[in-house]
Amino acid sequence: MRSTLERCRPIVEHPTLRTLARNRAAVAGAVVVAGLAVLAAVGPVLSPYDPTAQDLANRLRSPSLAHPLGTDQLGRDVATRLAAGARVSLGIALLVTGIRLALGVSVGLVAGYVGGWVDEVLMRVVDVLLAFPGIVLALVVAGVAGPSLRNLVLALAAVGWTTYARVVRSSVLEVRERAFVKASRLTGAPRRRVIRRHVLPTVAGPVVVLATLDLGGVILATAGLSFLGLGAQPPAPEWGTMLATGRHHLRDATWLVNAPGLAIVCAVLGANLLGDGVRDALDPEGEIERKSGGRRR
Repeated sequence: MRSTLERCRPIVEHPTLRTLARNRAAVAGAVVVAGLAVLAAVGPVLSPYDPTAQDLANRLRSPSLAHPLGTDQLGRDVATRLAAGARVSLGIALLVTGIRLALGVSVGLVAGYVGGWVDEVLMRVVDVLLAFPGIVLALVVAGVAGPSLRNLVLALAAVGWTTYARVVRSSVLEVRERAFVKASRLTGAPRRRVIRRHVLPTVAGPVVVLATLDLGGVILATAGLSFLGLGAQPPAPEWGTMLATGRHHLRDATWLVNAPGLAIVCAVLGANLLGDGVRDALDPEGEIERKSGGRRR
């Protein structure tokens, strides 16, 4: 036990983690995100209700001890569906962000390190995709492919990787001119080894910050497309779908939209606060500049 704690101590005492721990907003965001993750993991398991089973005898029941968040128009427990929807929303956010990160980092590395006509071709593709509003392009892709969670993931991943590619490319263009990278290339090190050992660790910071900040946007886009009927299909529980079905009962059952709406707000706010904290921890100079009103000392 003691040896395990000793091995974990360098990680806990890492300067970045200590800076992050001193940021109250980042800690609050991390707590919110962790709470939603725990809700998604254990909520549906502990609940005595089935998130998709109908009970018309108990339809549109107001919040009570038996149903803390009430029931919907088909008698389903809203709290259980909210927890099950957290699995879908958070799972899609992580999956889409992972695909965007992998694709964008790969394209950015190749474009920045190889350069030449390869860089020109890849960046022109990126420029074409960036010429369209992301949510509109995702809406078109999801509409053409058909409404389903798989097509929703593909649509959101297809339009969001370009930002990663541009960030990574700009970082690689700067890193490849540094002395230690040139020295490694002059010694005859393979290109793959140079990228893995010298380039990737240097560009990891901006990518981690971008991925953390991207989580909130993906959650919001997932809920928006599902609200329009292009994501999860009833009776599958998903926050955007719950909002879409609950909007018909705004006057007589406000809890049908309050619960998923508040969940979306908390998830997006928590992810953004955590992302801002990670950015400040990895970029202390940027934090000083922001706190001083844009004036560097």
